Amino acid sequence: MDIVISKTVLLAIVLAPLFGAIVAGLFGRQVGRVGAQSVTILGVAASCALSCYVLWQLIQGAAPFNENVYTWFSVAGFEAHAGFMVDRLTAMMMVVVTFVSLLVHVYTIGYMADDPGYQRFFSYISLFTFSMLALVMANNFLQLFFGWEAVGLVSYLLIGFWFKRPTAVFANLKAFLVNRVGDFGMLLGIAGVAYWFGTLDYATVFANAGPVLGGGQVIEIFEGHAWSVATLICILLFIGAMGKSAQVPLHVWLPDSMEGPTPISALIHAATMVTAGIFMVARMSPLFELSEVALQFILFIGATTAFFTGLIGIVQNDIKRVVAYSTLSQLGYMTVALGVSAYSAAVFHLMTHAFFKALLFLGAGSVIIAMHHEQDMRRMGGLRRYMPITFWTMVIGTLALVATPFFSGFYSKDTIIEAAKYGAEGMGWVGTYGYWAVLLGAFVTSFYSFRLLYLTFFGRERFRDAAPAHEDAHGKHDHETHHEPSSLDAYGHDDHGVHEPRESPWVVTLPLVLLAIPSIAIGFFTAGPMLFGTDWSGREQVLPFFLGAIEVLPQHDTLARIASELWHGPVAFALHGFLTPAFWLTLAGFVLATVMYWWRPELAAKARRAFALPVKVLENKYWADDFWIGGLAGGSLQLGKASDLVDRRAIDGVAVNGTAGFIGLASRVLRRLQSGRLYDYAFTMIVGLIVLLAVLIHHWT
Repeated sequence: MDIVISKTVLLAIVLAPLFGAIVAGLFGRQVGRVGAQSVTILGVAASCALSCYVLWQLIQGAAPFNENVYTWFSVAGFEAHAGFMVDRLTAMMMVVVTFVSLLVHVYTIGYMADDPGYQRFFSYISLFTFSMLALVMANNFLQLFFGWEAVGLVSYLLIGFWFKRPTAVFANLKAFLVNRVGDFGMLLGIAGVAYWFGTLDYATVFANAGPVLGGGQVIEIFEGHAWSVATLICILLFIGAMGKSAQVPLHVWLPDSMEGPTPISALIHAATMVTAGIFMVARMSPLFELSEVALQFILFIGATTAFFTGLIGIVQNDIKRVVAYSTLSQLGYMTVALGVSAYSAAVFHLMTHAFFKALLFLGAGSVIIAMHHEQDMRRMGGLRRYMPITFWTMVIGTLALVATPFFSGFYSKDTIIEAAKYGAEGMGWVGTYGYWAVLLGAFVTSFYSFRLLYLTFFGRERFRDAAPAHEDAHGKHDHETHHEPSSLDAYGHDDHGVHEPRESPWVVTLPLVLLAIPSIAIGFFTAGPMLFGTDWSGREQVLPFFLGAIEVLPQHDTLARIASELWHGPVAFALHGFLTPAFWLTLAGFVLATVMYWWRPELAAKARRAFALPVKVLENKYWADDFWIGGLAGGSLQLGKASDLVDRRAIDGVAVNGTAGFIGLASRVLRRLQSGRLYDYAFTMIVGLIVLLAVLIHHWT
């Protein structure tokens, strides 16, 4: 009997979180805190269970689902639908989104326990889950854009959740406006698809991508300069991905998203908004494979993001911001994989990264709870004996992040580095730049990751000090000032009035443990099927996991080369990892961080003074914020003020009000001539006749 995916099941998956969001948002007072958390958690749990069921059906041989649910509109033969395309790529994303979201929902019970916006927060995160599901399950560009904008809107609401804090309001506006830049490019790309293909349906566009765009069609945007249509559409679509997935230079919003509560930081960075761009490019692989220029552009942007944003994480002192810049760097790795046509490696790293990055963010939140919402790592230290569960789970997340062999992050990240090495051979200087960026990024990632562990969990217990040992202007930040979770009521105090840290409650630590498990093991068991077309052990060939969902031209298939030359099963691949340059650079980062922040902590201050200029550049984040805020945003504001001045003085003042004033003046003069007295009119006629005769006589003579 053939296995068939049910449309009803798919509707339940996407609508269950929406139902929970509506109940918690509109009827939060009626259902109370317990009701709001229960209905949203049950909705996401049902969505997660059904998503796992759909993925199991596809693995067992069910045909991919692609049907329209209803028609939005039909105008002059052009139709737009709401529908689902569910293949293995979609199902994998559905499971990741709902699983991480479910754990974030549970974690929120502890983290937001005393917050007055408790019901509102649950409504927002459930709505966030619905928006992301609508995006990944779409079978057409219009529904994709609906989900695309919905996640942007909800992220705006969540980043600015504590709307009484000016920094939160600034951060959510910044995220919203920067994403509008990317979304404008995305919208133009979708318009190009509609113009050239006459439809927005995925299946139709992908089936006709070669005939429509593969023939070298060009368009002249500027006279005399021809652009490949495929390149134009792909770059415009990728600009949208640059905004959502925070690629340079549209990356500036993501670090400031830390102004939102920690649970939403985990959800944004791990499973929802920032992964949307990576997923979109992978979904559009039939289009991107037609443009070498677009792929090189993607590779360059991803490599720049992977290395240079990672460097900023080295000088951050806020525990959440270190993890945030780590997200930027890892998104750069995924983008590099897209640029070398290793789409499967990109989404595989997306999956593994979702688990260990959610783990690191939620672990950071657990530390913040224990430290009574202190986020500066220089005011921590020695916490491992107070918080053993948080400590060991964060160690696991760190080992996965730095791509330690046998951990999940190794199988995805090391594959990307190898793919970049093979892909560099045919992409000139861009390929070489991309490979060295991700290779050196391994050292950077290792250094700031272990720096975080040492400053937080090792060394002297600096939280007993009145102030950090080395405060400076760049180290100051606004702390989270929301109500503390109820679990803090049980925290004791020492004789000096210092809060004694304790392990977080089970609603916080349970998600950490559940995320630590896939952070260790999921790469080991899924790398073979998802990347190299073998079973998990590497012994038997199977059909590629993303067959039919991702398309790669033979000349671009870097993963096939890795499969034939390096993949002999997960154990052999991990053992080979100990011999690669990436591992030794990772080890070097670990050793340097160990020396500077554990064995000889005084070296950190000396290094800071010795490298004052590079540190200043990194602390100012390459002045990217100044460019956007003072340059583009400030320039736009000045342009708006100048336009307003021209509008008020020239257009309104001269053209509109001036014309009206002249007409009013003329009418007042003419009114005086309309006296109603006959002798005035006779006198005027005589004077006029005399003037007319004088002109005629002068003309004739």
